[in-house]
Amino acid sequence: MKKIYCIVLQIVLLAWFFLDMTGFYFGGHCLVIQSYNDDGIFFLIYFAAVILFITQEKTGKWFVAIFTALWFITQFICHEWYTIFNGGFMGGLEGKIKHFQGTIHWTAVEGRYIPDVYHTILHILILSVFASTVIYIHNTRNRNNIAA
Repeated sequence: MKKIYCIVLQIVLLAWFFLDMTGFYFGGHCLVIQSYNDDGIFFLIYFAAVILFITQEKTGKWFVAIFTALWFITQFICHEWYTIFNGGFMGGLEGKIKHFQGTIHWTAVEGRYIPDVYHTILHILILSVFASTVIYIHNTRNRNNIAA
């Protein structure tokens, strides 16, 4: 895995996550509501991680890998957990359904929370960045071991 592929994925994730900072509507439909009050600090941390990866690779690659792993776990608990177990730790099921009812969904099931389109794509991108970074770390370790 080349560094440039990791950077491209990281920038795509950063751009997608930025939609959460501003909210994104098109044609009268809401992809994601504006959530910079709730998620702004996480956006800044991820932005700093990407810059660190670009400028200080040895530290940055680990920071991106650890942050995206923790970020995915958090997202899983906040979204997929509710879908799988019909409840969760971050408030009640009805509140979760109501909070995201105005966003674009793949499908709707009465009384069940299913992550919306924005969050599904976000989770795929987070996992893609995590996987590509781990592969990059593995490949650079192998290159360093061969050179030694």
